[in-house]
Amino acid sequence: MQTVLITGANRSIGLETAKKLSEKGLFIYLGSRDLAKGEAVVKDLAEKGFKNMKAVEIDVTSPDSVSKARDLIEKEQGKLDILINNAGILGVQPQTAEATAVENIREVFETNFFGAITVTQAFLELLKKSDRPRISNITSGLGSLTLHTDPQWKYYHVKNAAYGPSKSALNAYTIVLAYELRELPFKVNVIDPGYTATDFNHHSGPGSIESAATFIVKHTLTDEDGPTGQFFSNDIEDETGISPW
Repeated sequence: MQTVLITGANRSIGLETAKKLSEKGLFIYLGSRDLAKGEAVVKDLAEKGFKNMKAVEIDVTSPDSVSKARDLIEKEQGKLDILINNAGILGVQPQTAEATAVENIREVFETNFFGAITVTQAFLELLKKSDRPRISNITSGLGSLTLHTDPQWKYYHVKNAAYGPSKSALNAYTIVLAYELRELPFKVNVIDPGYTATDFNHHSGPGSIESAATFIVKHTLTDEDGPTGQFFSNDIEDETGISPW
């Protein structure tokens, strides 16, 4: 049975992704900063028929927390097949380039960028023990520099000084990581689930959580001939789903 770690998975898109992967027969480590909340979610899901899940405490901004999560998974599984770096924060609003405090920008980067790197580096050795290792970094269309410079883009006027740039940085890191792992059976991609109605954005997005999770699963469970170092977006209206960087 393949094993998956999803950070920030106790609610919203992360939770729906966990459910869909569980239905496909994978074992899910449901990552949550608050273990009690994660365990409550797993208990509720178990009562609904989801048996192959376990909550794991992981705060991506805490190297010690990440290390403990890695040790637990290594002890129980000996390897990890799929890592989905889903944990993220929006940060204080509004986020103007002129006035947003540096500490507020740094806080967003700590979770969305440095947190994803901390988790990835901690779990790389376990992923290398898998026959089909996959790393999916969950990004946003707001991380696309190309789209942000196109006045015809439907979200052109949605600008911020912390959230979008943190995702642009994550995209850039993913390109480098995919390149470094290119000779191994890794598939390393960034996936934008699209502008989705969640608590994260006060349910302002037009997309559904189910559609977002389905898209993440599709571009995570790729075969050996699948792409690596690519940017997929659920908001791109063509069959490839490939977004400009």
